[in-house]
Amino acid sequence: MTTNTLIALVDGSAYSESVCRHAAWIAKKNDWAVKVYHVMGRRDAVEKQDLSGAIKLGARTALLEQLSELDAARAKLAHEHGRAILEDAKTIIKEEGDIAVETRLRQGDLVETVTAKEDSGDMIVIGKRGEAAGLAMEHLGSNLERIVRASHKPVFIASRAFKPIRSILVAFDGGPSSLKAVDYIARSPVFAGLSVALVFAGKKTATIEKSLSDAAATLKAGGFDADTVIQSGEPEKVLAQMASTGDHDLLVMGAYGHSRVRSFIIGSTTTEMLRSCKVPVLIMR
Repeated sequence: MTTNTLIALVDGSAYSESVCRHAAWIAKKNDWAVKVYHVMGRRDAVEKQDLSGAIKLGARTALLEQLSELDAARAKLAHEHGRAILEDAKTIIKEEGDIAVETRLRQGDLVETVTAKEDSGDMIVIGKRGEAAGLAMEHLGSNLERIVRASHKPVFIASRAFKPIRSILVAFDGGPSSLKAVDYIARSPVFAGLSVALVFAGKKTATIEKSLSDAAATLKAGGFDADTVIQSGEPEKVLAQMASTGDHDLLVMGAYGHSRVRSFIIGSTTTEMLRSCKVPVLIMR
């Protein structure tokens, strides 16, 4: 069941504006509404506590009361900060067009929130890195891999800066998630008018050639004249090189490979690409 709604996750990181602009681009193409979530950690919303009974000495009691009031003030400030982040996000999205936007401020674990709310959206947009991760290439947002593992919806991972998307590169291995990605592209209005290239990284075989031909036919039925490429080499290196040439603005790939072991964890190729890729990545399950 579709909801015609996009879920965008924002925080105070440098990636939040890019999340909003990519969310607006996707929403306009699909004629979707956007729900913007900012999830505060539990420690950001400490309730005021009466600690006066813990220690009977007057001076220490007064100190505990002051600390309790300070905690309450910090929690109030965290709420105000969260609301300000959401208002900024809403403004950015609305700047991009006539898009219905709702904001949600939540407290708790981000992944638990996404798991509970993902059925109210058709796609999730998140930044590659969050506030805590900084901009170092080797660091991913602490919750990103957890969300990719947990979510059953497509996850769009925004790069640091927004760039109009005109061409997409599809990592194809013939597996279920890459076939699902091809079908999704063929059917979704968000990709209409974009150029598409299907790339298989590895040894050319008759089976792979047939799979690529079938995938290209699926895309052709959806109105795409897709290029197909078979490139020898390790998938991480081949995809990274092709995504870095500037010829493609979005990488689409499955979260999991064929291995049964990988059915329990995010695929190693996916993890490496999330670390190194400078363009947005759309992960399909």
